[in-house]
Amino acid sequence: MDAKEFFDKVVQMRLAQKDYFKTRAKCYLVKSKRYEKEIDSEIKRVQTILNETNNPKMKF
Repeated sequence: MDAKEFFDKVVQMRLAQKDYFKTRAKCYLVKSKRYEKEIDSEIKRVQTILNETNNPKMKF
């Protein structure tokens, strides 16, 4: 996922969250959680890449 896709996904997540808190409709809660899971996965993926880049393993 590139930066633009990440930004767009966060916007969609926030809209779903706002809709849920406005209406308390389960469909918005499900949608919100789905976006949160995608965002969390992307954050974890990027953190792993950054960690590997900043802490390279030495091969013997």
